[in-house]
Amino acid sequence: MTQAPFRFAAAPLALVAAFAATSAHAGGVSAGTLIENTASATYDGGAGSVTIPSNTVTVRVDELLDVTVTSLDSGAVSAAPGSAVLTFEITNTGNGPEAYALTANPAVAGNDFDTTVDGIAVDTNGNGVYDPGVDQLLTGPETTAPLDADESLTVFVLVTVPGGVLDGDTSDVDLLAEAVTGTGAPGRVFAGQGVGGADAIVGATGADANALGSLTVGITDVDLIKSASVRDPFGGSGNVPGATITYTIRAEITGSGSVSDLVVTDAVPIDTSYVAGSLALDGATLTDGADGDRGTANASGISVDLGTVSAGASRSITFDVTID
Repeated sequence: MTQAPFRFAAAPLALVAAFAATSAHAGGVSAGTLIENTASATYDGGAGSVTIPSNTVTVRVDELLDVTVTSLDSGAVSAAPGSAVLTFEITNTGNGPEAYALTANPAVAGNDFDTTVDGIAVDTNGNGVYDPGVDQLLTGPETTAPLDADESLTVFVLVTVPGGVLDGDTSDVDLLAEAVTGTGAPGRVFAGQGVGGADAIVGATGADANALGSLTVGITDVDLIKSASVRDPFGGSGNVPGATITYTIRAEITGSGSVSDLVVTDAVPIDTSYVAGSLALDGATLTDGADGDRGTANASGISVDLGTVSAGASRSITFDVTID
């Protein structure tokens, strides 16, 4: 009996790859992920089809160290001598959890003045506004908690603007974030310091990044100028009982920047009576009651809430009283 010769079927290799559950991030596959790959071959062994596997090759994904820093202020923050706040965002653009050391440098070339850095705080309640006593102040060396891949963190740099600055002076503060694992030229390897004992490798950013926050001094003043005109019952301007006095209060805002919560009040003088419905702002009548407009008035006096007013603006308030 002649044995049939051994024949190898020309079947293609079938590659089988098994991946651990993961998700894609800005930095790619998550650090520490195991990528497993096994090849197989199928052939005709004479007695039927046979499939054999290769050994399995396992590769652990290294940790990529990358970060970005961005100023969240829409422009230069208006400031005056005293406290000011600059807002930044730190984003982990690597593929594994990483903490970042933060350094705020107020001595930037070209500054008209340098601020004093009082601290760096984390936006604990996530509202984007610095809340003293609520947002956590980082203690030196200022270091964030580990951020997951793609996670962002809002931080506030708290500064003091010195006295003696001039209207229009500007100053920058540089915020630097550095990966705690290490920084350096792209491709630098920190052996065994990544997730699950894999290597940590510096990415394109060098594992550090910085951004500038800007301040512009806006020294704003408010001048109040009050005047009066009189109309007597006879068509003249005599200050007699029954005459009407129209008071005009002009609020002029000078300098730069703006003032907020500006409220103008005036008491009704003794021996006069307020004329109901006479209160007006920039020529537009205001109601006397506490309702949706900016003014209130009664027998005791008037109050007008001007809110936030920018430098260069002028607002005019008028009201009448009669001489008793």
